[in-house]
Amino acid sequence: MEPSNYGTYLVTQASLSEGRSTTHVVEAAIEGGVDVVQLREKDTDARHRYELGRELRELTAEAGVDLIVNDRVDIAEAIDADGVHLGQSDLPVAVARDLLGPEAVVGCSASTVEEAVAAESAGADYLGVGAVYGTTSKDVEADKNGLGTDRFAEIADAVSIPVVGIGGITADNAGPVVEAGAAGVAVISAITAAEDPRAATEALATAVETAKGDGAEGESHD
Repeated sequence: MEPSNYGTYLVTQASLSEGRSTTHVVEAAIEGGVDVVQLREKDTDARHRYELGRELRELTAEAGVDLIVNDRVDIAEAIDADGVHLGQSDLPVAVARDLLGPEAVVGCSASTVEEAVAAESAGADYLGVGAVYGTTSKDVEADKNGLGTDRFAEIADAVSIPVVGIGGITADNAGPVVEAGAAGVAVISAITAAEDPRAATEALATAVETAKGDGAEGESHD
């Protein structure tokens, strides 16, 4: 799948899953129509992430859903994931590209126009930009927590590759992020901590598609 179609993007984190396994949450999200799954689980060791990644690779491959691995290029390669997502303190985008090859999807986190432009120049396929509304699900520097949709739009306008919004996004507030230029939205808690992860995924996907439809209608009137 092309990153431009990453409308609904799940980032895994077992510690927020209300006692359910990550595999269970991912299965439910797939049933709900998720487009891409990122194996994160930063508070677990490499062996656990590898074993979990093998399970998720089987599920996602069968469903035609992309599987991205956060940070660990070696694990992404070992489980034959579709690609990797890198933060500003991880391996450089160009190095990951050299290791994984031209067909791999390489995403990169960005919180400023400068970071976004540099990542695109280095060969990133898409950007994860945030935290849009602020988040407590992951550690984010205070000045990058709660960018807002205006700053998000500035970053999205500065690059030509797809941009995915992340940080505090739910079905209720996803629309403005898409309208600000997001190809899609990435969430942790909105699906993982939901009482019904499948229904939560469906609601998020509907919100994204509705916002994209509204945007298309607005463009047709220009």
